[in-house]
Amino acid sequence: MVDVIKEAELKGSEIYTWVEELFPICRSITGQGLRDTLTYIKNILPELKVFEVKSGTKVFDWEVPDEWNISEAYITDENEKIIVDFKDNNLHVVGYSEPIDEWLNLDDLDKNLHSLPDQPSAVPYLTSYYKRTWGFCMSHNQRQSLKPGKYHVVINSKLEPGFLNYGELLIPGKSKEEVFLSSYICHPSMANNELSGPTVLTALSQWLRNKKDLKNSYRIIFIPETIGSITYLSRNIDILKKEVIAGFNISCVGDEGRHSYIPSRSGDALSDEVAKHVLKHIDPNYISYTWLDRGSDERQYCSPGVDLPVVGISRSKFGEFPECHTSLDNLDFVTPKGLAGSYLALLRMVEILEKNKNLKTTILCEPQLGKRGLYPTLSFQGSSINTKPMMNLISYCDGQKTLLEIADIISVPFWELIGLTDELSKHGLLEVV
Repeated sequence: MVDVIKEAELKGSEIYTWVEELFPICRSITGQGLRDTLTYIKNILPELKVFEVKSGTKVFDWEVPDEWNISEAYITDENEKIIVDFKDNNLHVVGYSEPIDEWLNLDDLDKNLHSLPDQPSAVPYLTSYYKRTWGFCMSHNQRQSLKPGKYHVVINSKLEPGFLNYGELLIPGKSKEEVFLSSYICHPSMANNELSGPTVLTALSQWLRNKKDLKNSYRIIFIPETIGSITYLSRNIDILKKEVIAGFNISCVGDEGRHSYIPSRSGDALSDEVAKHVLKHIDPNYISYTWLDRGSDERQYCSPGVDLPVVGISRSKFGEFPECHTSLDNLDFVTPKGLAGSYLALLRMVEILEKNKNLKTTILCEPQLGKRGLYPTLSFQGSSINTKPMMNLISYCDGQKTLLEIADIISVPFWELIGLTDELSKHGLLEVV
């Protein structure tokens, strides 16, 4: 991968533009906002296939819910002054709120208001997918300022049989073995917790679909969180268990916080080794969580009986930054630099999966590198320092260890060994086992 760092830096600005354009859409686990988001991604990735699953469909222990769509929602006082308006911020309405058009006194209204006393300026994000209710969210400061009186409460929404939608992109490689990449598209206007994952994954998908010599095949999905992954697994579990060799669930990757990683349930999958290797070299202070810290779709992918080798990749992980699930997770919280850093990390992980192999030396003892122009012919103190990684690499090429294992042993980034292996192979000193 030539000048991949520069490529990632340039891509970060483009990814941020996608975040900006998708930000206003009111997404949920079903509905038009979800379809509009998939349409946007499909305009970038024309081969993306969009699927629909009917409401009421049984998916393991769950059932696809009715579709929810909303056109307007607001609260006004007796003087018709607008208190909150869904058009100003789609977090103002509890997701999946049923319709209402009533005048309520403040005490009755307050039973259906939600705010965050510890974050008095933030609007919280709430949902009630599986129990019918309605509600509004506002800053705690605003809620405290409401005066006794009558309030007109209007939510113009529909909850009726429809569809759950998701997108899937299959990119074939030389092998049927698959790398599984997933991100969710079901939250309304939040930049890091929602849009950073699918936009970075879209950029990575662009890169993959332009490659003509992929070793692995790639299965990429954009789904509503939880019910989407459960639905997808219910339809594809057999092929996934048969073909997937590594997988990454991508979420909250747009800020400039430390990179973080959630292991697979087993903790020893190829995905775990790849993620840990990349992150320790690009961010030595990265955060390594445990399986007990799971919270996104890795819960489903690694559940007993499914057991896919999927890890979670984030920067500031969901639930671990105060802006999470609030209006503070806005376009100022994510940055082109943060997005670019996550894109680079994922490119490095793909690079390892594509280039990892078992290598064996073709001769006994150390090769005579000087006559091949690979080692200084003039010996002096320190003359071999620049060739140390090459010599260490050769010393472990016994046909038993993978290049990733060797990179970990000798503490050299995997991508820095690729050029060395190419050069040694060109001189006939290494062969693939």
